[in-house]
Amino acid sequence: MTFSLSSVIIDAADIESEGAFWHQLLGGSIHHSETHHFIQAPGLPVIVIQSAPGQIAPNWPHDASQQMHLDFAVEDLADAEHTATTAGATRLRPMTDVTKDDGSRVYASPAGHPFCLRAA
Repeated sequence: MTFSLSSVIIDAADIESEGAFWHQLLGGSIHHSETHHFIQAPGLPVIVIQSAPGQIAPNWPHDASQQMHLDFAVEDLADAEHTATTAGATRLRPMTDVTKDDGSRVYASPAGHPFCLRAA
């Protein structure tokens, strides 16, 4: 049996800001319903922002659990960082923690979900 990832579901108390963030970051198209935003970006499974009025943002790295996180390979880290922060991302790990071997930059979405940008 073969599995393929068709979508990633992200809970958010405010689906408008979370959906707008992921759409601005990833591009592609966005479709809205009352309780979900569906983002289809080239090369990715559908990213679904799901209404979760009681959603509590992860407090990582201060707590042990991230709940989940996404890693994105990008061609230009500086450009991807600019896009992410302009869209509303918050850096979770200082640049001094980024090594040439690791190369990842860690952020949180407006709803607090961690994600990494890594050199492709």
